[in-house]
Amino acid sequence: MTYCVGLLLKAGMVLLSDTRTNAGLDNIATYRKMFTFEVPGERAVVLLTAGSLSVTQTTIARLRESIEHPETDGARSILAAQTMLEVAEIVGNTLASVRQDIDGKMSASKVSVSASMIVAGQRKGGAMRMFLIYPEGNFIEATEDTPYLQIGEHKYGKPILDRVVTPDTSLEDARKAVLLSMDSTLRSNLSVGMPLDYCVIERDACTVSQVQRIEAQDEDFRAMSQAWSNALRDGFQKIRI
Repeated sequence: MTYCVGLLLKAGMVLLSDTRTNAGLDNIATYRKMFTFEVPGERAVVLLTAGSLSVTQTTIARLRESIEHPETDGARSILAAQTMLEVAEIVGNTLASVRQDIDGKMSASKVSVSASMIVAGQRKGGAMRMFLIYPEGNFIEATEDTPYLQIGEHKYGKPILDRVVTPDTSLEDARKAVLLSMDSTLRSNLSVGMPLDYCVIERDACTVSQVQRIEAQDEDFRAMSQAWSNALRDGFQKIRI
């Protein structure tokens, strides 16, 4: 399982993913689920992945192939797309194609494979946009009413986002919100695990402004987690019914 979250704010976009992949309790590994593609100053695109590792890795490989060899089979490159909507369409079509290919190979064993992605970015002269791509290749978009998207094991980290995130949330508070959302998920689901990958795309920068790998022993993350636990316990004790 996994947990990935992206916020679309007036100040920019904030994205976070875990790195745990498991195929049973005795087969746990670490794989990156955040992938960045950029032409600094011209465009920046970040993909977050969840689901079947074979599907997501093959999808990312095909997207990279189309960037490095755009003439191959007429494949469209996400770094040559004219809009972020076109980027979402390219990613969706690629994901759906890969899933169908692998589903066909797995049909004899009656095993179904599935994956989903978050696509976030901005092209120079265009708006910041964020999409959730479903396994079938269709997608939805983050809006002012719902300025965040999640994939994977999202239920534990959703309540804090519902309560505190708005389009006007600052990038500093957004970092706190996604990390606390992840902390809640880590506490409640062992299939989600450290280290974490974090990045920021500031509005109109058209580049990935911040990138960070947060390890399990990170003191700042531990301190934030403990402070959040203390605040919840204090708030619980103060409530009278």
